[in-house]
Amino acid sequence: MATLLKWARNAFKRAPLTPLKFSNTNFKTSSASEILEEERFEFSKYQVIGKLGFDVTSTVWLARDLEGHQYVTLKVYTRDEDYQEDGSWHVRTALDTFTIPRSGGDNYFSELKYRNPIHHFTEDLLKAGLMQVLVRLDYLHTECKLVHTGIKGDNILQVIADKAILESFSKTELEYPSPRKFVDGAPVYASRQFDVPKSFGRAVLIDFGSAVRGDEQQNHNAQPNFYRSPEVMLKADWSYPIDIWSVGVMIWDLFEDRHLFYGNDPDGRGYTTRAHLAEMIGILGTHPMDLISQGARSHEFFTEDKKDKEMFMDFMRGMLQWRPEDRKTAKELLQDPWLNDKI
Repeated sequence: MATLLKWARNAFKRAPLTPLKFSNTNFKTSSASEILEEERFEFSKYQVIGKLGFDVTSTVWLARDLEGHQYVTLKVYTRDEDYQEDGSWHVRTALDTFTIPRSGGDNYFSELKYRNPIHHFTEDLLKAGLMQVLVRLDYLHTECKLVHTGIKGDNILQVIADKAILESFSKTELEYPSPRKFVDGAPVYASRQFDVPKSFGRAVLIDFGSAVRGDEQQNHNAQPNFYRSPEVMLKADWSYPIDIWSVGVMIWDLFEDRHLFYGNDPDGRGYTTRAHLAEMIGILGTHPMDLISQGARSHEFFTEDKKDKEMFMDFMRGMLQWRPEDRKTAKELLQDPWLNDKI
């Protein structure tokens, strides 16, 4: 019976797709000095169509599964990086993983159901997307006991509901090949963007390469620069709440098309923690003393007279209020802790 079923499956199995012929050579050749993302690989089951993008540890390509008759993405991991996958239906689902040996180390490949990046939202789309993101994050925190540590717009993707953009991508790549350059004879490709889809699918959370256990003590550096939470910057103990902080910062990116914090140091040193903390204070007010006391790096950014300054600012806020009724009375000010301290 088993042999008969196997014969029946093979008899009705569709033949693999014929690879597309990329005969058009009318592509731009970039200068060797131009920086593009780099790697090379070759496949038999999957035909690479074009490059979708890259991040710190990998590049992502649109590909055709010739045997499965579908579009997929191939995530190509750089050498010497630990490969990790976590999740369920609520997060990213890997269809397959495989390794291609090469001199100097191996390349790791992950075949994934394609998710279309979404960046800038209308208010309605933002609300709908956030509802789904928070459901995924709740699952990650409560069921998986994991802290993602890398929440940002690039790691919130949506399932493609409009399949036409995949065919359009392939057709455009055939007719107008992506710019590229050659390094030691190997091609290095520029990424191509998708058309705007007519409809969106469900949101999914991806990229768990830096995820850690949330039920264990953590105090190491984490999170992308612009999304770093106060406890991470001060090197205090942290857990699940750092993901919530990142979501809050990410919302500004998606809705306002710019970062909430940049951390650009006025001394011209680029991003620094001190500049980032200064921006936070400017927007959120001073940090609470209990958090400052827990941070192993707090002494690098805050002096010992921080408490006195905070008390003084509280005293000043009692007088400098927009609404007259919100200002303290003279009697209330006479009882203020700063005014009565060390007298």
